[in-house]
Amino acid sequence: MKNITFYSHGTRCAAWHLTGKGALPGRACVVMAHGFGGTRDTGLLGYAEPLAAAGYDVLVFDYRGFGDSEGSPRQAVSYRRQREDYHAAISAARRLPGVDPDRIVLWGTSYSGGHAVAVAAQDRRIAAITAITPAMDGAATLAHLAHRGGVGPLARLTGHGLLDLGRAAIGRSPHHLPIVGAPGSAAVMTSPGAVEAVVPVAGPTWRNEVCARAALEVGLNRPIGFAGRITCPILIQIGTNDSVAPPAAARRVAAKVGRRARVREYPVDHFDVYDGPWQRRAAADQVAFLADVLA
Repeated sequence: MKNITFYSHGTRCAAWHLTGKGALPGRACVVMAHGFGGTRDTGLLGYAEPLAAAGYDVLVFDYRGFGDSEGSPRQAVSYRRQREDYHAAISAARRLPGVDPDRIVLWGTSYSGGHAVAVAAQDRRIAAITAITPAMDGAATLAHLAHRGGVGPLARLTGHGLLDLGRAAIGRSPHHLPIVGAPGSAAVMTSPGAVEAVVPVAGPTWRNEVCARAALEVGLNRPIGFAGRITCPILIQIGTNDSVAPPAAARRVAAKVGRRARVREYPVDHFDVYDGPWQRRAAADQVAFLADVLA
């Protein structure tokens, strides 16, 4: 595994490059990044390493402002910027020695699972997508959260977001919120077990905070609108018990994609796919899917 860098809109991004076993010429390359506020050292190697062992190169990167990548403000989630970073990472992957530039696979989880759909709709050279517990419709996510906890928590998140924007407007430091927290806390994601699932797999660069303005964008992030433009095969891996990204939205994306979509469902919650037996099952399903569609 090598440390490499590439640039996205003039900012240096950090990445790991895993060379596929056998290093055969014309290899496919899987481009991989984390979800909302995640970093490459937080649970992603459990997916990257099996893919590399199966013969695929893997490029695992940090978004601008996160992990080992440069960029400011730090910990600022913007789905538009993250999609730009995906496009830049794809360009970097296409330049890797031995990689076939027309055999690029997008890998996403949670927020990045939705990014993969939007980016592939814009880049018709993408060969395949895998999206696990994907956030496909921000509006549906907000409705889901309101149904579970009422409008009070959403109103509080909006207040925090407006405070952060106000501080930015007058040049003050960002106002942060925890990414995950206990139910009822002032965190972005407060589903039961979120902290217990994320913290054990968190890497040294991960910080449990984001600029609060990110809460104002969630409802605008709607990759489902790109689903009808997907021209490559996609594996959508759904957590049937997902309390963060509504499973119904992922199923709707599969229906819009049609025959190019394959769906696998697992009896897990949103954060249960980063460790344990269901993580290993999901990784094996990804390897099998790519072996089929890239053959």
